[in-house]
Amino acid sequence: MSKKFWIGFVAVFVALSVTDFLIHAVILSATYQAEPMKSLMRPDMMDKLWIYYVVYAFISFFFTLIFSKGYEGKGIGEGLRFGFYVGMLMATPMAYASYAMYPMPYSLALQWFIYGVIQYIILGIVVAAVYGKKPNSPSAA
Repeated sequence: MSKKFWIGFVAVFVALSVTDFLIHAVILSATYQAEPMKSLMRPDMMDKLWIYYVVYAFISFFFTLIFSKGYEGKGIGEGLRFGFYVGMLMATPMAYASYAMYPMPYSLALQWFIYGVIQYIILGIVVAAVYGKKPNSPSAA
């Protein structure tokens, strides 16, 4: 795997960690502290926080790998499109399967979906910025 791959992997990992913190610890914090969500959360959740970073590494690795395999060198737009597609693939089942399974408000599922898609679009832009445009790509002209 190339140097760009590893730089992209680290950049996506950092962006994923930061955006997840902003979404869940800042934007949705009050929602998680209120019922019914408060009673659904593990009391020892902070002891298991390390699992999030393992998951972030897994997602970052495969997100970057899949991008690199289909990389066309079209720039930020390519990353935006890739991020949107992956965001739809990841955020839809996470948000709506959780809504169907747990007694949570629909407004939270909708926010998870919207923020999830936005998050993956950001990740797509990050990895596309690392890979850059190919000088001979049609959109570079």
